[in-house]
Amino acid sequence: QVQLVESGGGLVQAGGSLRLSCAASGLTFRDYAMGWFRQAPGKERESVATIRWDSISTDYVDSVKGRFTIFRANNNNTLYLQMNSLKPEDTAVYYCAAPKRPFVSIAAMRPGTMDYWGKGTLVTVSS
Repeated sequence: QVQLVESGGGLVQAGGSLRLSCAASGLTFRDYAMGWFRQAPGKERESVATIRWDSISTDYVDSVKGRFTIFRANNNNTLYLQMNSLKPEDTAVYYCAAPKRPFVSIAAMRPGTMDYWGKGTLVTVSS
């Protein structure tokens, strides 16, 4: 079955950086668009960044544009999220997710349309 395992979260001061990783198995990773999502306490889960299966296109929520970069290594089935200039409002549990089918447009990737989820990794940014 599909497994997504996130790592790399932790406590960091505002202005600092973290890199999240997501190790994927049980699917032909190179054929799947992937995404990072986050959920802060008391808030709904939101999309942070998505990437096409071949990395040709990416999309970001406005609040992280210019600070976060999503990228992937299809040769080792891993998705990444480089987070720079972190702010306290970035504090959340970050999840890696994939849709049920390959070759899904990243325009269609929202929390409600993802089928496979990791357990999440907590990112805490202190002020």
